[in-house]
Amino acid sequence: MQIYNLEFTEQEIRDAVATDRLLSMEIEFSRICNFHCSYCYVPDSNKCTNELSREEIKDIILQAKELGARKIIILGGEPSIYPHLVEMLRFLGKEGLEIEMFTNGSGVDKALAAVLAEEKVRVVLKLNSRDEAIQDQLAGKKGAFRIINRALATLQEAGYPAVDRFLAISTVICRQNIEELPAMWQWLREEKIEPYFEVITPQANALKNIWLSVDSNELKELFTRLSAMDREQFDRHWEPQPPLAGNKCMRHQVSCVVTATGDVTPCVGVTIALDNIRNNRLAHILKNSEVINNLKNYRQMIKGACRTCEKAEECYGCRGAAYQLTGDYLASDPTCWRNAAENHN
Repeated sequence: MQIYNLEFTEQEIRDAVATDRLLSMEIEFSRICNFHCSYCYVPDSNKCTNELSREEIKDIILQAKELGARKIIILGGEPSIYPHLVEMLRFLGKEGLEIEMFTNGSGVDKALAAVLAEEKVRVVLKLNSRDEAIQDQLAGKKGAFRIINRALATLQEAGYPAVDRFLAISTVICRQNIEELPAMWQWLREEKIEPYFEVITPQANALKNIWLSVDSNELKELFTRLSAMDREQFDRHWEPQPPLAGNKCMRHQVSCVVTATGDVTPCVGVTIALDNIRNNRLAHILKNSEVINNLKNYRQMIKGACRTCEKAEECYGCRGAAYQLTGDYLASDPTCWRNAAENHN
């Protein structure tokens, strides 16, 4: 599964860490969104002011490229309703950067789908349930189910998925959809669409909406079932570990986030503003950040059960979950079933 840094080799990741380089960068063009997702990491997306201009966005993308970034991941808000999206996609394409975009599909009409296909954008469409009522409830918007499925059909008409037109479905694992997820995983595999199932990071809206929560043992059962399905039916082999089914999150080794107002953070879960790109250049911010250096040196710095876990060489749990639940981004991940027993003692 290649949604995040598994497309980069271990050697490339080690080299990037050793030389203070990036391999990718996540960026918000705007935090404006037309959905009101119950699990969203943005507390209130409609009160965002002082957002970056197009020129500032282009400049920070070029700074990331100078640092070695080959891939730019567009987050939100909702990118497909950002008024300058096509201009930005063309700019990224002209710079030879790989593009990945997370979207709820709202603005994905035939014209945009054609641009996405032409620029070979890796599209990650957010769909949490194939049940209309559940999907609309989770999105906080009546009609969300129809919007998302219309976007999926439009993308398929534009040639997604294909070798050079990667398509994934992003799904948060929650109480409302956990029973349907094995069938959904199978459907996606059969459609040649990559499933991107992730444990909810307990922050912002998700912390308020505790009705979403699934305990670690249920997560373990689901991941184990999905792994067996992949192995037996699709000849895909992976070991179950959170926070991503069939994937690993090692993003702090090779990436960072730039928010719509220019704050640089380690990831969307570790919401520590290291500095702002309006104050300093990206290279300076990353090289001089104690937080970034600690995360890169995670084997020496991580604490608790995560430090002694048998998976410690290849996994450090969800740093976002650790930070949001304990206030310490180096703490053991409280949401991981491998650590649950120790964390609850």
